[in-house]
Amino acid sequence: MLGAGQLGRMLALAGYPLGLRFQFVDPSADSPAGEVAPLLEADYTSSAALDALATCDVVTYEFENVPVLAVQALERSVPVHPGLRALAVSQDRLLEKRCFRELGIPTAPFFDVASQAELDRALVQTGFPAVLKTRRLGYDGKGQRVLRAASDVAPAFRELGGVPLLLEGFVAFERELSLLAVRGRTGETAFYPLAENHHADGILRLSLAPAPNVTQELTAAAERYGRALLDHLGYFGVLALELFEAKGSLYANEIAPRVHNSGHHTIEGSRTSQFENHLRAVVGLPLGSTEPVGPAAMLNCIGSMPDARAVLAVPDAHLHDYGKVPRDGRKLGHVTLRASDARTLAERLALLRPKIWPGSS
Repeated sequence: MLGAGQLGRMLALAGYPLGLRFQFVDPSADSPAGEVAPLLEADYTSSAALDALATCDVVTYEFENVPVLAVQALERSVPVHPGLRALAVSQDRLLEKRCFRELGIPTAPFFDVASQAELDRALVQTGFPAVLKTRRLGYDGKGQRVLRAASDVAPAFRELGGVPLLLEGFVAFERELSLLAVRGRTGETAFYPLAENHHADGILRLSLAPAPNVTQELTAAAERYGRALLDHLGYFGVLALELFEAKGSLYANEIAPRVHNSGHHTIEGSRTSQFENHLRAVVGLPLGSTEPVGPAAMLNCIGSMPDARAVLAVPDAHLHDYGKVPRDGRKLGHVTLRASDARTLAERLALLRPKIWPGSS
């Protein structure tokens, strides 16, 4: 596996009951997956890394910013899933938006921006507010600025400029949703129920699944978009599609060619977790059921970990500590919460929130 963060750690933990064994490569020696599987500290494109992974039966990755060159080199000697096409599309927001457009998946209007003059012309089309983003390497709210007035334009361009940029029109959405889709090597496809996601400072804080008040029409549209992407990209594994809901319609925001933070609830909240299903897909095993066992919530622990005793005193709360060094804004762990019905989940969530985010209710 390329990358040894918390997603890799959870993939390994899901794979051991299946009899799978893992070799991780990551430039950081203290990456979380190193606590549960062999970890080679090396650059992804180094000969040591490529030689180690070339001896494996299959290679996957746990984040989308692994170098394309590494995957290109590995594909000559070992299957890599998801493949190069999905990786390349997900790494460039312009390619990603063009892919959505090609497949008939609605998005906000978007424009390639290489200069201040091009930005000014694009803003005539989008109006304010709009979102200026770097085309590459943005995550958790990084690499983007919301432009609310003409006075925001020049400072944002100075701050983000010097790299390829994308301007997007602003979608006045009511909520953010995500679809987790999985496709096996036989073409078998399955979908998890839509999750409703709540962010603060660009970082996911809370996911509710299944998302409340989702119509059959909305679910059908999301799954239609997910299936189109899986087929178009020749995709094997779990794919996350982030969506905005606005006035009963869905607009695609971005994809992640990997297991996803908004799917962590599936560990305890689904018949088969996203992690196990990703592994089943990439090694060629039949997919497991994506059916939820009941309503669930996932709460991220950002910057510090809560008191374990307090969290686990809440019925059906499950704590996941990634073993990372605390740092402001860093995802250190998560808590999954389950219940038999939505009312009970809400009651337990009210108990749990202040234990994870002091001062909240």
